[in-house]
Amino acid sequence: MTSTPASEGDIGRIHRDRSVGPSPGCSLHQRRSSAQEEFRRAASLSTSSEHRVEFDDNRHAFRTSLSGDDQTDDEMALARPSISRQAESRSNVPLLKDERRGRQQNVPFVGGADSRAVSNASRRSSFRSKTPDYDSERATRRKYVIASFFLVLSLISFTVQTQTAVFIQQELGWDKPYCMLYMTHGSWVCLWPVQLLILRIQKRHLPWAAFWRRHVYLLRTTAQMVESQDLHLTSRESHKSPIPYIIRTTAIVTTALTVAGGSWYVAVNLTTGSDLTAIYNCSAFFAYAFSIPLLNDKLRFDKVFSVGVAIIGVIIVAYGGGHPDGIPPSETEAEKASNRTLGNLIIGAGSVLYGLYEVLYKRLACPPEGTSPGRGVIFANTFASLIGIFTLLVLWIPLPILHVFGWETFEWPQGEARWLLFISTISNATFSGSFLVLISLTSPVLSSVAALLTIFLVALVDWKWNNKELSGASITGGILIIIAFLLLSWSTYREMDEERRRRLEEEGSDAETDD
Repeated sequence: MTSTPASEGDIGRIHRDRSVGPSPGCSLHQRRSSAQEEFRRAASLSTSSEHRVEFDDNRHAFRTSLSGDDQTDDEMALARPSISRQAESRSNVPLLKDERRGRQQNVPFVGGADSRAVSNASRRSSFRSKTPDYDSERATRRKYVIASFFLVLSLISFTVQTQTAVFIQQELGWDKPYCMLYMTHGSWVCLWPVQLLILRIQKRHLPWAAFWRRHVYLLRTTAQMVESQDLHLTSRESHKSPIPYIIRTTAIVTTALTVAGGSWYVAVNLTTGSDLTAIYNCSAFFAYAFSIPLLNDKLRFDKVFSVGVAIIGVIIVAYGGGHPDGIPPSETEAEKASNRTLGNLIIGAGSVLYGLYEVLYKRLACPPEGTSPGRGVIFANTFASLIGIFTLLVLWIPLPILHVFGWETFEWPQGEARWLLFISTISNATFSGSFLVLISLTSPVLSSVAALLTIFLVALVDWKWNNKELSGASITGGILIIIAFLLLSWSTYREMDEERRRRLEEEGSDAETDD
């Protein structure tokens, strides 16, 4: 029996229906065309599957890690297929054959079980090419370095904000507490645009479309991680919109923050400044108290001791200074003291709410442990901008009410007060964004105690630039606060290291089970 040469229609049918080369009867030109077609198809499938690997198991788990570094995110932005795909796209087809990431393009297709075994072995060895313990320890150190930078930034910005706010109210006479609260919290909306500009400068080598797609993808997946409190999203979680959860969380956290901040402005006219400072800064204790049931923190002696030392330092600063030059309390202060009980109750409630606000933010709006520090910083500033948007859109309502009843007449600041208020609001936005980043990277307790350092720092600034006496009580209390912060920092670092080791052991046992 003689074989007839294949026609052009037969060759086209073979190219469409089979993934192997052409029949031996084809010409050299046809063989070359077929090889080029197979090469293009392999490259297309490899690119489209870069970040869309689907495992066909009973749970349909999307186990791609979402805690990678910026380099991985950049590769994702360039390789990820467009949202609007053509109908003939094969990106949703599970790739269970011999294609794998990182293979040489000039290696021909080899089918069968042997090739799959080689592919699986290569993939497993690539995942285990690095030492997990070293990488995790390095990530913990990097997290603390970034947190230290934002700690310094928050201390400087809070000092500037405090000095300008006091000068505006006491020296320039623009005493509008709720309006100032509304403006300062509303200024947080600027954090996300500024952050986006900085990120764009850093990633200027990327096209704008790829940069924007990367940024949106990072925010969306981080929000999904926040809602699920898991680094590894299932297919159902990865397709669920996080917007409703983020809106609810923003409303809850902003309400707690506004009530806590507003209580300070209400109590400032009812109690003494010493009581106001001492009671309000006890929020560090309440932050730790709420962390135990809400964040499952352990009751550790070193943490309790550190928080106690910090509060003692605040009390010494507040009550140990006395009255300079032996001047007795003024009549105005005596009138404030007559309402002291009511004022202390109000500021006490504000202290509790501020500690609750810090813990709620950590519980409801921070990604889980193991998330890369860069991702945590980006999401923290984005959430702070959402708080600013909620403040501007909702919390303007009390302004006309206060104006109508004469409790706080609304008027714009004039002259020097205007540009000082601008500096104060920008400083507050910087402090708040840095403070939220600090909570996200460490813990509410450490962040709250770190904020107490501003008490001693403000006293130093008053002594240096405002010619106010630096009393022995201020120095003693400040030293105690610094010691408490250092002790708590070491305790928190040890706790994070223990958590890191425990997580590595769990991941190691899971890997052995999978093998």
